[in-house]
Amino acid sequence: MKGTSIKNLSFSYPGDTRLILKDIDLEVEAGEFVCLLGQSGCGKSTFLRLLAGLEKPTVGEITQDGKVIEGAGLDRGVVFQSYGLFPWMTAGDNIMLALKQKYKNMTKAQHKEIAMKALRAVGLKDDVFGKLPKELSGGMKQRCAIAQAFSINPPVLLMDEPFGALDAVTRARLQDMVLELWGSTQDKKTVFFVTHDVDEALLLATRICVLGQAPSKVIYDVKIPADRKPTRDTLFDDIEMMKLRNELIRYINRDVASHIE
Repeated sequence: MKGTSIKNLSFSYPGDTRLILKDIDLEVEAGEFVCLLGQSGCGKSTFLRLLAGLEKPTVGEITQDGKVIEGAGLDRGVVFQSYGLFPWMTAGDNIMLALKQKYKNMTKAQHKEIAMKALRAVGLKDDVFGKLPKELSGGMKQRCAIAQAFSINPPVLLMDEPFGALDAVTRARLQDMVLELWGSTQDKKTVFFVTHDVDEALLLATRICVLGQAPSKVIYDVKIPADRKPTRDTLFDDIEMMKLRNELIRYINRDVASHIE
């Protein structure tokens, strides 16, 4: 069965009895764009690390296409908020590092060709290939990180608040770019996108899962049909989307209030 299955998932860090995540059950179909929405500190990034195989569940399991996730793998691309680029390597070499692991039988020239195509796909010029991360703006670094993740063509893409540190204009451009990349192929990648921004979730997602405060679980789960998906132009004019926006905010605020009490 294609897709990601999370069953009876609970997590606490070794040596700590406090649960970060508790009793999460989720079935995600291949090709869904899932935004994990919630307040800071609710466990969204931890959940993403579990999906990436960087942490192991305390209880339960996560399967991808029927196989249990037991560690990091090239079938899952990861984009972090902090870019994840090695500062001593050029942008091109950072991308090719992943390609060498994925396509071991290819030549260096073939790796470079794929890397160049990936850079162009995210709107960067060819000369970025030879530049160090310190020579790039924050938006350019994040484009490189996205190019790196897409270059290995993984069926699953994990994005941890990738635009949180960017200015509003750059953020909007990269949101549109990710949507375009995601929708550009017939076999869409499954995307898990962590955010605490309700408007960002509404703009990007085909499905939104709200995580409550720790020990976190899914407190609200909604799918957005393709014919109802808003654009940047219609997001604040669509009455149904505004109702959903208010509902999402209401669930988050109620959960926060219940923990304060």
